[in-house]
Amino acid sequence: MAENIVVLGGGIIGVNVAAHLAEAGQKVLIVDRSGICEETSSGNAGALAFADVLPLSQKGMMGQVPRWLFDPLGPFAIPPAYALQIAPWLVRFLIASRPQRYESALAAQASLMKLSAKAWPDLLKRAGSIDMLHKEGSLELYTSEAAFKASLPGWDARAKCGISFTHVEGAELEAIQPGLAPFIKRGTYVPGWYTVADPRQVGQRVWAHAEAHGARFLPGEVATITREGDSLRLSFTDGRSVDCRKIVVAAGAYSRKFARLFGDTIPLETERGYNTTLPLDAFPIAKQLIFGGHGFIVSPLATGIRIGGAVELGGLKRPPNYARAQAMLEKASRFLPGLKREGGRQWMGYRPSLPDSLPVIGRSRRDRDVVLAFGHGHLGLTQGAATGKIVRSLVLEEAPPVDLSAFSPQRF
Repeated sequence: MAENIVVLGGGIIGVNVAAHLAEAGQKVLIVDRSGICEETSSGNAGALAFADVLPLSQKGMMGQVPRWLFDPLGPFAIPPAYALQIAPWLVRFLIASRPQRYESALAAQASLMKLSAKAWPDLLKRAGSIDMLHKEGSLELYTSEAAFKASLPGWDARAKCGISFTHVEGAELEAIQPGLAPFIKRGTYVPGWYTVADPRQVGQRVWAHAEAHGARFLPGEVATITREGDSLRLSFTDGRSVDCRKIVVAAGAYSRKFARLFGDTIPLETERGYNTTLPLDAFPIAKQLIFGGHGFIVSPLATGIRIGGAVELGGLKRPPNYARAQAMLEKASRFLPGLKREGGRQWMGYRPSLPDSLPVIGRSRRDRDVVLAFGHGHLGLTQGAATGKIVRSLVLEEAPPVDLSAFSPQRF
């Protein structure tokens, strides 16, 4: 007997999709080669970054990209040997920075974030895991007056989207986060920016909720997908196969080849993200600290102090360059005097990124029984619950909770 729905991918998007569909009484099977939230979804910064609505190609950023590209350990890097391969993606990225494209992407991202801000607490309450949600807000920090002034247009754009924030300095800044370097004199506090206790653990809590509603997990690596009459057949690399009625492709950075099987050529690239997780006593972090001009975040998690971020567009096959994690750690120690750098664990993960900074959420070109849900970049955790809610509506043939035109797989 064919499965009802197969979700291809056991990361944070996949488990949210499974939870929402299982709650609706659907028979759901997740397929993943590794496990539940064992790869990229296990090592992110733990942010529910509802205020992060600016596209990566945001105004003001394009002037900095050439300088950053000459710094192999900087906030935005491309290995020289990969430059030719990624050139078409970069052209699309530049086009996305045009004012009309930018404003459209900003509005779409804001709508998805508004849905996310409600969907996550609602889901965690239903899953009995609201204790995993922390509401301390975030603090963006500036290492110069020029950096602060350069950030203001972005904050104006956020204000137009209804996002609350407060610029702070002096004693007010010190009260929010003691122990900053003396040269850090300005910051922006965002109360509606939440975090989770640990990204891997919250993903597994959501999965436990899905399992309680009947969802199942099958380990395996899918080689191809074909239409077999009224069913779709997933064929595994080890010779096994599974038939189902509908498929949701939520395999993160590995999704492009599956989308292509159903007529969608998606310009998916890989932001390779790095971090170092230090012991809990490494520094008394009050809330998530964001050093946007330097491309990294410092996060207080239940499992340690995580320092990570930056963008390295390097694909799926190149070996990790952990010097990038080390560079962020060294910068953090300059900005946070007293940071204990010993005993850290380094990590690298693959963020699935599209040039306009918007995910793909919608039906495939050739088969309406195949739904695509990937390409969230560094916002997969943030937008996971909202994506699950949207995919549920598509699978059940209901009206989606937001306008999906900007997220269409056919927009490219």
